[in-house]
Parts: sequence; C-alpha cells; structure tokens
Amino acid sequence: MRGTIRGAWPAGLITAALLTGLVACTGGAKDDGAKPSGATGPASASPVAGKQACTNGTYTWSGVRTAERLTGVSEPERLGKDGGRLTYPLARVYTPHQSVEAEGPAPSSSEVLFSLGRKAGVIDSDAATLAEDDGMTYSFTDVNAKAPELNEDGTDSVDGAGLFVRYAYTTEVEGDFRYSCADGTAVLGHAVGWKTDAGGLLDCDRSVTEAMARTAAELVCAPGSAAAKHTDSTA
Repeated sequence: MRGTIRGAWPAGLITAALLTGLVACTGGAKDDGAKPSGATGPASASPVAGKQACTNGTYTWSGVRTAERLTGVSEPERLGKDGGRLTYPLARVYTPHQSVEAEGPAPSSSEVLFSLGRKAGVIDSDAATLAEDDGMTYSFTDVNAKAPELNEDGTDSVDGAGLFVRYAYTTEVEGDFRYSCADGTAVLGHAVGWKTDAGGLLDCDRSVTEAMARTAAELVCAPGSAAAKHTDSTA
C-alpha cells in the first residue's frame, strides 16, 4: 500500500500540493519562511534602528485575533487490522514567526509582544511592561524563538486498521497597535506571535470534525475520501 500512496504523490509533487492547498485552506497562510499576514519581515530588537521610543507610553490594540495554522502533515499510511506504528515523517508546510513592525520609534519587539500577549490572554502578568516583570521570560516575546521540530516526538501507534495521517499545528495571535506618548506623538504597528504547538491523527477513511484535521485531510487524503468530504464511509 505504501507504493500505491507514493504513486499518488510523486516525489517532489507532495510539497507543491501541500503548499498550494495550505493557502486555500488556512485563510492565506503561506509556505515555510513566509511572513505572517500583516507583517513585512522579522523585527530587530528595536523596530526602528537608531531611534528611541518614549518610556511609559500607552498601547491601544485593535483587530487582535487568533488563528490555527497547519504546520506539518504526513503522507497517508495504511495499517492493517492489528494497527501498529506510524513511521511516515511530517513535512513542514508552514513555519510560524514572531514579528513586530512599526512606523516610527517603538519599544523593543519583546515589549510589544508582551503587551500583545497580555491583551490576548497568552501572558498572565500584572506587570505593565516586560522589564517590570521580575526577570520573567516568555517564548511568546522572543522574535528569535524557533518553531518546534515536527518529528522530535517520534512516531504514533494505533490499534486498528485505517489510512492514517499525522499532522501538527500552531495558534498564532496578531493585532495592530498604537503606541502613544505623553507629548502627543504616536507610533502605529503590527505584531504577530505564536503561542502553542499541537498535533493530531486522522483516518482518511473516516469523517473528521476538528478544523486542523479537516485542513490536513483536504491536503493529503484522496478527494473522494470520507475525511476529505467530511462524511463517514463506514457509517
């Protein structure tokens, strides 16, 4: 059966199909290395080099939203009635990046992301700024944080028969901010951060209801399969 699957997804074509499908299924998420929606590139420690932001400014956030993004998916793998281990690796289809862009001198990217994290409920802190948070560190505020490896947890095992696909996803948070200073000046910007990494398993022969499972199924399961159509062929 593995040879049949590979015949359906020739080497080199699965990646192209995944990337094309991902844009259609996740609301515009782009391929590995692409910039998240609204961002123009990773920010340095200070979004505007050579200029200083005012201290004790005030953030106003708008359009803050979260979205799940599929980050990796495996080819379908057929197992018999006794099940067994799934060995096909996940291929990366999207890499999340923390980023901050601003039109003018703004606080450091970590401070902007700290404010976004508090606004979105990702960071639980009473501190007004990251600098005041008693030396705490958060991966959400680190623009250099690397996305988790897709295959570091090894393989999954299943008990029964099916045509199985493993997938991974993350949750991104993004929003637009206005940083206002006491002298009346203000800076506008956009920030993106990712907060969780998770995964799942689906059977192409059965319908799926979870959003990321549906996205994965639409990418790699056969178009007429129960998972891709969201109807259960065994019902």
